[in-house]
Amino acid sequence: MTQAHQITRRTLMGSVAAFGAVAALPAFAKDFGSATTVVATSNGPVRGRFEADGVQAFKGLRYAAPPLGPLRFRAPQPLAKWSAVVDAATFGNAAIQSAGQPDAPFDETQSEDCLFLNVWTAGALTAKRPVMVWLHGGGFASGAAGRPTYWGDHFARDGVVLVSLNHRLNVFGFTQLPDSWGPDYASSGLAGMLDIVAALEWVKTNIAQFGGDPHNVTIFGESGGGAKVSLLLGMPVAKGLYHKAIIQSGAALDAAPRAYAQALGGALTEELAVIPGDVAALAAVAPQKVFAAQDAAMAKVSKRASHGFLIDGFVPSIDRRALPRGPFSPDAQDMVADVPLIIGTNRDEGTMFALGNTALASETDAGFEQFVKEKYAKQPNRIAAALRATYPGYAPGDLVTALNGNQMFWVDSIKLAERKLRQRAPVWMYRMDWEAPAAGGRLKAGHAVELSFVFGTYANVPDFVGTGPGPARMAAQMHPAWVAFAKTGNPQTAATPAWPRYDLARRQTMIFNLESRVESDPHADLRKLLVA
Repeated sequence: MTQAHQITRRTLMGSVAAFGAVAALPAFAKDFGSATTVVATSNGPVRGRFEADGVQAFKGLRYAAPPLGPLRFRAPQPLAKWSAVVDAATFGNAAIQSAGQPDAPFDETQSEDCLFLNVWTAGALTAKRPVMVWLHGGGFASGAAGRPTYWGDHFARDGVVLVSLNHRLNVFGFTQLPDSWGPDYASSGLAGMLDIVAALEWVKTNIAQFGGDPHNVTIFGESGGGAKVSLLLGMPVAKGLYHKAIIQSGAALDAAPRAYAQALGGALTEELAVIPGDVAALAAVAPQKVFAAQDAAMAKVSKRASHGFLIDGFVPSIDRRALPRGPFSPDAQDMVADVPLIIGTNRDEGTMFALGNTALASETDAGFEQFVKEKYAKQPNRIAAALRATYPGYAPGDLVTALNGNQMFWVDSIKLAERKLRQRAPVWMYRMDWEAPAAGGRLKAGHAVELSFVFGTYANVPDFVGTGPGPARMAAQMHPAWVAFAKTGNPQTAATPAWPRYDLARRQTMIFNLESRVESDPHADLRKLLVA
């Protein structure tokens, strides 16, 4: 397979919810910025700020102890209590990650000290409103909850308490140290996921103080965030902390094998010249040195171990405790039998990752067919024909991109839905088809395009989704469906046609577009060939 055809780990890490300059912020009501009443959390009192239309935002709330020094790579630890009122007016630090991400605000800061969450709510704080907990995308390596696409004010105005959070990423969140490091590091390869569990525990304990119902919590995420939702559905330690789930373009059936993850962790400490078990020496290494050592560690392991996992590097791994096995390999676990699910993808997932690949523009029919043969030794001619029929008018390079996108996101979304359907809770499937004008139209209905429609924040990211009536029309359909699901466990609203549950007989799928529709078994011929 040629390099021009590959979607690499690095391009997945670099995918973002939006690109280009963030829009100027809209004008707010006169009460914007005034302090809220003090809220007593289990850790201590906090005070947020009013936004437009009575929305109260509490930003940068700590939910676990800073994972610094001897706590590096360990599971999150309890937070020390405080007595003075904490001013929750600004977002907390993002996790350490690569700089220069185009959807990052100019004032975003990065640190190992990144265990912060945000709450948006509106109305009486004594109410019991449904809660939605957002897990950001960026693979397992980048992203942050405070980016303008993810602001929760629209959810709050529509009667949902929206929580978003930062957690450890990349080498800081997913380094599985070898057994020689002892029991404190037995689940170090899941530290970033255990951060999310700690945040969900904070929600269970505290969200009622913000007008939320801890017994009606929906977890949702996109791309890497969708994978995090998938993993939570396989983690016994998270059982009972959520009640519904939404996976957007991020189905994860499995996780990295422990042997591979431990080999990678050992390679990292070798690179840092830290001997096994020397906690003090590990704690003393500068964070940027740890971050910079990732690539060298991965290069060492790739030469001496073949692990067969599709997403390599510092990603969540099976520890046989917090994550006993892959969440949907070979099936869904019994503990989520009663958890309703929405799952879906965008029609042109691969375009986001192909925007910088100039070689695709000159791809030939023969090159496309060779690419299919390299991907699928069996029935390559049928698959190539099905792709052409599914995407009429697509050039050969666009067909390469379409197959890459389907492999990355659509195929596993179908598999996950099928496995979840063996349980009693309902599943709804969607596909988003609206084409954004970004990148001269090359993005099409690409990865992450739906995000600002779900959040209602499309005006914050016009360089990504464009202006005019299109984004508003899409948001008027998708945002209410997510709100309805949080409130009732059913995404049906008056804004869309009847949205039946997904089943194996008809596979009815909501196709979100300017005029949405329900389609039975969309792309059926391609599905039968790709989804084994």
